[in-house]
Amino acid sequence: MLGEISDAIIRVRDITVQFGKTRILDGLNLDVKRGEILGFVGPSGAGKSVLTRTIIGLVPKVAGSIEVFGVDLDKASATERRGVERRWGVLFQQGALFSSLTVRQNIQFPVREYLNLSQRLLDEVMVAKLGMVGLKPEVADRFPSELSGGMVKRVALARALALDPELVFLDEPTSGLDPIGAGDFDELVRTLQRTLGLTVFMVTHDLDSLYTACDRIAVLGNGKIIAAGSIAEMKASKHPWLNQYFNGKRARAVVV
Repeated sequence: MLGEISDAIIRVRDITVQFGKTRILDGLNLDVKRGEILGFVGPSGAGKSVLTRTIIGLVPKVAGSIEVFGVDLDKASATERRGVERRWGVLFQQGALFSSLTVRQNIQFPVREYLNLSQRLLDEVMVAKLGMVGLKPEVADRFPSELSGGMVKRVALARALALDPELVFLDEPTSGLDPIGAGDFDELVRTLQRTLGLTVFMVTHDLDSLYTACDRIAVLGNGKIIAAGSIAEMKASKHPWLNQYFNGKRARAVVV
């Protein structure tokens, strides 16, 4: 199941990450296929967000290799690395908007970093991205503290989409949202994935997200991928943690 995938956008091979003497990821292997929404799950504290941050270069690894869009990030020049980074967008936990910047400035931040556009074009990009995530231009001059939790997540997603990426990392995108808001966000992600042809790597613990938004699921345990496949395959697994997670008291009675 974890073998070579001919059309993988992300290839993670033998990744090891440790903090001090504590090993978080231990020879982990994972492929993310082009055009899929991959749900990445595992016990709390297992290292799900660590893998995301390792792929995008925020956490150093001890060993292993990471390829994104066919580029080995260890061997890439600064220019090649910057070219790869321009093709992905990231929604961090809790949105991670810059609190001192307005919605307009938050969304335009990555565009200013990579492109030299006039303010008029920057504003057009901002309005377009707000529209993609279901927000009106009127919110542009609000600060993050003036937004609801759901709006923060949508603005953060708009910022992640600012450069028209092919790949989007979502780290616990529905965390802190009420069930209706979470469901709406899952539907938004699925719609954007279909209309824009995105590949989505989604760290989540939300069972509803796994059922409604994800094409495939990868499960982290003891620093490695212990299973990868469809919801049906997860539910059929005899692995104790998978069985408890997907067939336990809070799991759905049927696959939808």
